[in-house]
Amino acid sequence: MSTYHDSQTMHIQSATLLIKDLKRSIEFYRDILGFQLISSESGKATFGASQKHPLLYLIEHRAALPYDLTLGLYHIAYLVPSRSALAEVIHRLKHQRYPVTGASDHGVSEALYLDDPDGNGIEIYRDRETSEWPIEDGKMTMYTKPMDILDVMRHLPDQPSLSIHQDTIIGHMHFHVKDLKDAESFYCEVLGFQPVLNYMKSALFISDRGYHHHLGLNTWNGPAPLPKEKQVGLKSYELYVPKDQYPSLLRRLAQHHMPLIVEDESRYITDILNQKIFFNVE
Repeated sequence: MSTYHDSQTMHIQSATLLIKDLKRSIEFYRDILGFQLISSESGKATFGASQKHPLLYLIEHRAALPYDLTLGLYHIAYLVPSRSALAEVIHRLKHQRYPVTGASDHGVSEALYLDDPDGNGIEIYRDRETSEWPIEDGKMTMYTKPMDILDVMRHLPDQPSLSIHQDTIIGHMHFHVKDLKDAESFYCEVLGFQPVLNYMKSALFISDRGYHHHLGLNTWNGPAPLPKEKQVGLKSYELYVPKDQYPSLLRRLAQHHMPLIVEDESRYITDILNQKIFFNVE
């Protein structure tokens, strides 16, 4: 496991998407991306990199409104553990002739971008070692350059796997927001993430314990509306909170008059994008 996604670090563990066609989405996430189908029944499916740890929950709504320009999810970013694992993903997508929307070198990472059948953004990336992260004015920075795909593919195993690497996790998520100051107030002052990098005054990257980002926030969709309740897209996500951080989180919620909803064994709030955040406290 990444040292930035361990039991001492607040990070995102899973996400729930509303989609239109479950059969189509299963074919994409299982047969093209190579995730393990953990369960499927009654219009719902659960996926993971292995059978043990769910990363993605899908809920089918055949009459769901299609993807549109809104605030909310920009992409879910799946972190693979090595360059060879990233090469396997590229190999698999090429074999399946599935289109990608970008392939970038961000200095801290190498990332591949694509959309699922409903238009939900996906990033699949591998991190560079922390010692390799670019520094500017004494601070970590990021940039966007073309990925050296040929060099990445030199790491392709002789017998590429048909499945995504079993150690794949959600490395981060990235949201379209209306205002960066309001977003920072919620995700940092309330949830407890720390600002890492302000990118050209239009994007803010935040994290826990020094990661390059567990959340990206940008204003690139301008004054777009919030997604509608029955529109495809991200509906909730699970945030792992180390047990020793939970009391201070509860205090911040109370100070900002944000009610914590408790239902059975679940505890959640609603974020500024009308997405539920479920807390996993250990």
